[in-house]
Amino acid sequence: MDFQVRPLLRRDLPVLLKLIHELASFERLEHEVQATVRSLNSSLFGRDRVASALLARCGGEPAGYAIYYFTFSSFVGRRGLWLDDLYVRPRFRNNGLGRALLRAVAQVAAKHNCGRFEWTALDWNKRALDFYRTVGAAVMDEWVFLRLNSHGLRRLAATKRP
Repeated sequence: MDFQVRPLLRRDLPVLLKLIHELASFERLEHEVQATVRSLNSSLFGRDRVASALLARCGGEPAGYAIYYFTFSSFVGRRGLWLDDLYVRPRFRNNGLGRALLRAVAQVAAKHNCGRFEWTALDWNKRALDFYRTVGAAVMDEWVFLRLNSHGLRRLAATKRP
């Protein structure tokens, strides 16, 4: 399969949003998607951009994407890289495209001397977990992933008690 992985361009934002919706549907999380072309433009290309993305194409057709951003680890003492999304459309799977996207993000991390490259996967997605293990990823069973949504973080931020 002949595919290309390259940095996302501003003109690709509608395609990226469509792929994000596909991933959300696959993960049964459609109700979580709030992203718009405008919010993605601000986050990926704005003055205070917070993330970057890669787009994979096969025969000119969008085939997948990866979104990532830098983090920091006090234990390592330097930046890390967080893979927020890795998605390959079903008809393009099992041809090395997921590995190519993961490798491209790892190359970004290596270029920036990151001490860690981390991400999450849904516990029911056995195919993804098996794939990640083949590239040497360790499942961190002893850690629990926590989240405050925007409502929760605003409520916490407004708390007046110490």
